[in-house]
Amino acid sequence: MHNIKHYFTELTEQQFSKLEMLNSLYRFWNTKINLISRKDFDNFYINHVLHSMSLLKYFSFLKNTSFLDVGTGGGFPGIPLAICLPDCTFTLNDSIGKKMKVVDDIVKQLDLKNVVCETGRAEDIKKSFDFITGRAVTALPPFVGLIRKKISPVNKNAFANGILYLKGGDFEDELKTLNMKHDVYNLKDHFSEEFFETKKLVYLW
Repeated sequence: MHNIKHYFTELTEQQFSKLEMLNSLYRFWNTKINLISRKDFDNFYINHVLHSMSLLKYFSFLKNTSFLDVGTGGGFPGIPLAICLPDCTFTLNDSIGKKMKVVDDIVKQLDLKNVVCETGRAEDIKKSFDFITGRAVTALPPFVGLIRKKISPVNKNAFANGILYLKGGDFEDELKTLNMKHDVYNLKDHFSEEFFETKKLVYLW
């Protein structure tokens, strides 16, 4: 948790308190359903929470910006982002019902009024959103193919609506196949922990 306080000094005490609650909530649920691998749990705040929040080092969002978090799994990056951006709205989506039950419970425990949980396939969601987030759900081409039509054509922010995707490794070949503009940010430029050495944020629009 100290890593988060180090990188995000602007958060309120209430926000830090909710981020702190995540550890016990996920620890409780992880004994019942394997949301996070056991060995990974030792690095819960760096590998999951801080990783989810990393895109806030690159982008500032206006009030009422809407997000669809596809393949949210245990609620990442959606839940940490929703805590940090209380004036924005988040739809958390996954096709695995038992994971979504957990996410729904965690959202209720944290009293996150800006989050809606949707179980099912992302392509079946009828609404459009300003930004689509994902965290290494799948390779970029099939991910973009699934959700590209969900991006709203009306821009609220100073930058274009699009996809914000957290991914590791080398995916230049994947980007070449997509007919979209893109920027790639190296997370190690902002975060000194070893975990971020190969991690990137891809912004597609």
